[in-house]
Amino acid sequence: QVQLVESGGGLVRPGGSLRLSCVASGSIFTINAMGWYRQAPGKQRELVARASRDGSTNYADSVKGRFTISRDNAKNTAYLQMNSLKPEDTAVYYCNANVFDYAMTGGDVWGQGTQVTVSS
Repeated sequence: QVQLVESGGGLVRPGGSLRLSCVASGSIFTINAMGWYRQAPGKQRELVARASRDGSTNYADSVKGRFTISRDNAKNTAYLQMNSLKPEDTAVYYCNANVFDYAMTGGDVWGQGTQVTVSS
C-alpha cells in the first residue's frame, strides 16, 4: 500500500559528498517520523538520522556534524545530505517512515535500500 523508494547512493571518495532521497507514495494520511538507517556487512542496522514532521532531528554520534536530514512534507520526501564521508560510512542505507493510512493504521515502512560505498 505504501512504499518508499531511495535513490542517490553510489561510490564516492573519502571526504566527498552524496545526497540521498526517499520518496513515500501510496495511501498516506500522514507521516510522523522519517529516518535513515544503515547496515554494513556483519553489523546490525543502526539509526543514522531521524526527523519528526515538525523538523526536529536527531543523529547518530558517528555522523553528527557531517550528515543533515531534511524533509519536504508536501512531497512526502526525506533527504540525507552526507558530507565528509568516511570509509566507515560504507553501508546499505535504508529509508524508514512511520506512516498512518486513512484507516488510522500506523506502522513502519522501509525502502529497498541504496548502497553507499566510500573508498579511495
